[in-house]
Amino acid sequence: MRWGAFSITTLIVLVIIVFQKSQLKKKPKKDKFAIFILLFIGWMLSMFDLSNMSGPITWVTAIFRPIGQFMEE
Repeated sequence: MRWGAFSITTLIVLVIIVFQKSQLKKKPKKDKFAIFILLFIGWMLSMFDLSNMSGPITWVTAIFRPIGQFMEE
């Protein structure tokens, strides 16, 4: 976890919430929920060092290799 990126993202999310608070009061609950979910997803992704993580092909290979070996037998 990179603490610098996480803390800056947390600060940005808080600033967005503070500045959008008056506009969000006028919006329906679905819009509020969507905004908070998107902010939460971005905030959660900032916890991971995504540039050094393996790609989706590695995950697919790790998941399906045992299934492929089972089917060959």
